[in-house]
Amino acid sequence: MPHPEREHSPAHPAPAHPHHATLRRLEKSSGRLAANAIARMDETLPWYRAMPPENRSWIGLVAQAGIAAFTEWFRHPDTPQAISTDVFGTAPRELTRAITLRQTVEMVRTTIEVMEAAIEEVAAPGDESILREALLVYAREIAFATAQVYAQAAEARGAWDARLESLVVNAVLSGEADEGALSRAAALGWNSPEHVCVVLGTAPDGDSELTVEAIRRAARHHKLQVLTGVLGDRLVVIAGGSDNPLQVAKSLIGPFAAGPVVAGPVVPDLLNATKSAQAAAAGLKACTAWQDAPRPVLADDLLPERAIASDPSAREQLVEEIYRPLEEAGSALLETLSVYLEQASSLEGAARMLFVHPNTVRYRLRRVTDVTGWSPSDVRSAFTLRIALILGRLADGDQQP
Repeated sequence: MPHPEREHSPAHPAPAHPHHATLRRLEKSSGRLAANAIARMDETLPWYRAMPPENRSWIGLVAQAGIAAFTEWFRHPDTPQAISTDVFGTAPRELTRAITLRQTVEMVRTTIEVMEAAIEEVAAPGDESILREALLVYAREIAFATAQVYAQAAEARGAWDARLESLVVNAVLSGEADEGALSRAAALGWNSPEHVCVVLGTAPDGDSELTVEAIRRAARHHKLQVLTGVLGDRLVVIAGGSDNPLQVAKSLIGPFAAGPVVAGPVVPDLLNATKSAQAAAAGLKACTAWQDAPRPVLADDLLPERAIASDPSAREQLVEEIYRPLEEAGSALLETLSVYLEQASSLEGAARMLFVHPNTVRYRLRRVTDVTGWSPSDVRSAFTLRIALILGRLADGDQQP
């Protein structure tokens, strides 16, 4: 049975810290150590001196928090400590953008070196090795905490960047690109290249982030700028830095799933990229009509299929870039081309119908190629020219009263 007097006696005082004297001296020295660490940074780290006063003050608070956290950790070495919160929680999240991971490592190293140099002065006699060992363990924990803070910041920044990029890509594809889209693109590192085109195809199954990263790797390898994303089942790439859209598509085709890949025409900037995107989208839809289309293929090579599929821009392009120039070059070219196509691409047959020498037909067809860029002797080009003639005549008919 317990003694009655013992039941009401005050609780026994907690045992003193095994290194009480060192702990007291460490507590008294924390402010001076932090000041010494800041002075050392100012002396040895040029990037620290170049920083604005606000950021330097935040770094000073981080150094003070680190020394205070070490003191608390030394007081309770067996208690798990949330070092990342204790140390880096004093600074705003924006600080991870203001200073790089390398600079943070230099800052931590400088602070640890200042503390290590003061061990002989701070530690009570006989505790030097204990304090040094504790500092080494703490430095390891700070290293892990630093990596965790920057990893979390990178993940958050990556998620935010992905949302921004998706907004830009969607704006271009939907025809809503404006100054806001330009600002978002600039925040993602887009530096307004002179030549821009849009490449469309089917997105592969699986993780879309892996697909996007594969596009970025290919773009870096070929020195292209890209904004990319997976929208539904489509993989969309806005590429800048090359005036050859077919070569761009070939450079980036690896991550696309099987099926057609279409490159829109080159435009001068991101605000005009909607034109390239719409042409590529129309071409992707029309690809089913050209079973033997190359992969990748230019949207402009699909003009006849796009026109038949009721793409107004393709119809206008065929009329304005083929029919009108031929019309302006003289009626002989239009008549010769029409007869030649009707005669199954026969020079002799066309010559007989026109009552001219075959060499005259041959000369006029060369002029057609010079004017339009399409050769009547090529089967695919002849098909495009025929559709352009049909659309041009329909347009002329619509203009008659």
